[in-house]
Amino acid sequence: MSEPETSGIHPSQPRPVRLRDALLRARIEAADRTGVVVDLRDAEVARLEILNDALDPLFAQVPDKIDLFDRGISQGDTPRLWIDVVAHIMMGRDKRMYRFVQDTRFGRIVLAESHDTAVIVDAVTDYVARRMIEREHAMVVPPEPKLEVAEPPRRSRLWPFVFGFILGAAALFGVAVLAALRSW
Repeated sequence: MSEPETSGIHPSQPRPVRLRDALLRARIEAADRTGVVVDLRDAEVARLEILNDALDPLFAQVPDKIDLFDRGISQGDTPRLWIDVVAHIMMGRDKRMYRFVQDTRFGRIVLAESHDTAVIVDAVTDYVARRMIEREHAMVVPPEPKLEVAEPPRRSRLWPFVFGFILGAAALFGVAVLAALRSW
């Protein structure tokens, strides 16, 4: 490669850096950082897979007819071990601590947090049991109470007849008075 011309620059001054060399160094640094990030993500996924294997005996006991739980590891910016639609396990900030969280309508709550897989397995076991009980309560339909229908009170048919009779008599009296006044 030919060296760039440095006309007008004294030897005591630093040589200008070529953009191509700077880009090459930046790409190497980015690749090194990406490699570290990929290694960390792979370590997170590996720890979540270990926990997933530890949860196998628990989910083997869940009856097949209960389809509340859909366990699996999602690969994304933040790898997660999903227990169901609203609960998952992710790694904490230090990438060694498991964090079992549940999404609610009021935000995310931490159900358990530990470095030990046994503690998280116990927390997931409690969560699964609670969800199964909630499902049982939701599936039970209480019998509808039989409401006693009160019969409407029987109205007497005499009063409308009496009222109609009086009204008719008053009308006839009024017509008779009018007829008498006209003929007079």
